[in-house]
Amino acid sequence: MHLNEGRQKSRSLRRLERRTPKGRVVVHYIQKNPSKARCAGCGKVLHGVSRTHSNKLSKLSKSERGPSRPHSGQLCSFCSRNAIINKYRNLFSLSKK
Repeated sequence: MHLNEGRQKSRSLRRLERRTPKGRVVVHYIQKNPSKARCAGCGKVLHGVSRTHSNKLSKLSKSERGPSRPHSGQLCSFCSRNAIINKYRNLFSLSKK
C-alpha cells in the first residue's frame, strides 16, 4: 500500500474504484457534482438546470444547458414571473407621475 499525494488525501475529489482489464483495482479521482441549483427568491430546486461544472457545460447541447428564459438559473418560474410583473408595474407607475 502506498501513501496518497496531498491532493488525493482530501475528500474534495470523489473516489471511484475501477477494475482494469488486467484485473487490478485502481482508484480514479473525479470532481464531485455541484449541488442542485436553487431559486434565489424562495429556495426551491430549479428544474432543467444541469448539475455540471462550467468547464463541461460547453460540451453539452444547448437544450441540456438549461432554460433560455429571463432569470433562468437564478429564479424559479413563479418568482421570475413576479419579478417581471413588478418591474413593469414600477416602470408604468413612474411614467404616470
